[in-house]
Amino acid sequence: MWDGLCLPLGAGVDSVWVLAASMGKDEVLRGKLVCLRDIPLYKSFVEGWPQVEAFQARHDDLLIATYPKSGTTWLSEILDAIYNDGNVEKCRRDAIYNRVPFLEFNAPAIPSGVELLEKTPSPRLVKTHLPVHLLPASFQEKDCKVIYMARNAKDVVVSYYYFYQMAKIHPDPGTLSEFLQAFMDGKVPVASIPTPASPQDPRREVQKILQFLGKEVAEERVAKILHHTSFQEMKKNPTANYETMPTALMDHSLSPFMRKGISGDWKNHFTVAQNEHFDHHYQQHMAGSDLCFQMEA
Repeated sequence: MWDGLCLPLGAGVDSVWVLAASMGKDEVLRGKLVCLRDIPLYKSFVEGWPQVEAFQARHDDLLIATYPKSGTTWLSEILDAIYNDGNVEKCRRDAIYNRVPFLEFNAPAIPSGVELLEKTPSPRLVKTHLPVHLLPASFQEKDCKVIYMARNAKDVVVSYYYFYQMAKIHPDPGTLSEFLQAFMDGKVPVASIPTPASPQDPRREVQKILQFLGKEVAEERVAKILHHTSFQEMKKNPTANYETMPTALMDHSLSPFMRKGISGDWKNHFTVAQNEHFDHHYQQHMAGSDLCFQMEA
């Protein structure tokens, strides 16, 4: 069995695919999704699937598992800071997608997530958006620790919609109404309803992570981690905010990668009818769950 920690960290930020401007971007930009075992994924990811399926985890790997737009980059930055004992200058050594490779990432002409991970010294931080039944078996065989983080589903829809617009690996999202329906129909990447979570106190959650990992970090270093990983600091940090990506691949003028970092923004976007429709759909899919849900701050 895996040793896992589930973090209800509320609003957050996510990672994006690292694409080179010279890689033949027409092959991947605004392309149609394809299905792998009934899960919609990017065509280039599916083409690289044998490499992912055969991935060999190490016993000290830590898997960061999230639904897209549910706080992946935030959690990755926190964990990298913890692994560096709160030395935030070390966290600026490279872009987040190199410090925490994206397992299933695959695109023409640049290293895949698996290739990056194979060159990464232990202990490794590994990012994935894959549902559990698609994860390489080696993670369980090596009894790796897993941290799963979720965000309330309504805010995920809104964040994902804006992300679709600016990160051009995605198909055109259409209108918010069209995207919302596609989300509920399971026609967006790694489609499934994410488990919602209530906003939490960051200090308490960092302490929970430290306890889970069996690590001790001095209180003054914890304070530095919390400051370094605040939304305001990450939004202006080029190693975390993806502003170094070519505009042809990720257009921050359409929407910044780190947009608002709040809970409850869905209320500024959903109509009453859309909210009622989503609630009905959500209740059907989450029937029997004993989790406590909160859709706003």
